[in-house]
Amino acid sequence: MEQNNDGSLAQVRHVVLVLSGKGGVGKSTITTELALALRHAGKKVGILDVDLCGPSIPRMLSVGHTDVHQCDSGWVPVYTDAQKSLALMSIGFLLEDPDEAVVWRGPKKTALIGQFVSDVAWGELDVLLVDTPPGTSDEHLAVLENLKKHRVDGAVLVTTPQAVSTGDVRREITFCKKTGVRILGIIENMSGFVCPHCSECSNIFSKGGGEELAKLTGSVFLGSVPLDPQLSSSIEEGKDFIQSFPDSATFSAISSISQTLLNSLQMT
Repeated sequence: MEQNNDGSLAQVRHVVLVLSGKGGVGKSTITTELALALRHAGKKVGILDVDLCGPSIPRMLSVGHTDVHQCDSGWVPVYTDAQKSLALMSIGFLLEDPDEAVVWRGPKKTALIGQFVSDVAWGELDVLLVDTPPGTSDEHLAVLENLKKHRVDGAVLVTTPQAVSTGDVRREITFCKKTGVRILGIIENMSGFVCPHCSECSNIFSKGGGEELAKLTGSVFLGSVPLDPQLSSSIEEGKDFIQSFPDSATFSAISSISQTLLNSLQMT
């Protein structure tokens, strides 16, 4: 992808949307872990959290009570590390009370998304991941509308194995085709449960729904991520799972997915 020519995304090489057809499939968890994996691969990464009604990523990265400052170029993103290799912007930083509900009508949400896209001083980034709300709503259209002058590389779709989830992702695929967004691949999350004692993986829901959907729709299957208590506790405590559990099967799955995504982006 060519570098953008103006605005806050001028030095951002790749922009990737993270989408899900329904809530509760672990989209924000996948976004967070992909960002951490890319950072550990030596990339400078940003996360734009536009899930306005459920901004959970600040907590997942343990930066939940951070003030946002402004500079001449706009809002300064919150950095999660001293090296400034992982940057984040979220509405969660703008709420005085973390328990406050965002009860806004569409135009106000759209205006804030426009500010997030145009007024955040990201600086130089290899990849910007955009964590979107579930479904296909005004927020998605607002993101695409505001990003139209800054080419979006494509979207990663997150599903769980069950048919009820993959059915919703089919609609997300239709949304991408109608709006001209390239599908970079599908990730099947919660694909089995990893026992914390013996590390055996058991299929609680089902398995293979995401891979089957990828085949049916001609999409790339990026991989499966199991339910892992170590990952869950890391997310809850705001710890870096990638750094804490490098020998786990879940680590291998996330690292493989991030590398496949990176290879795909470098070919654009």
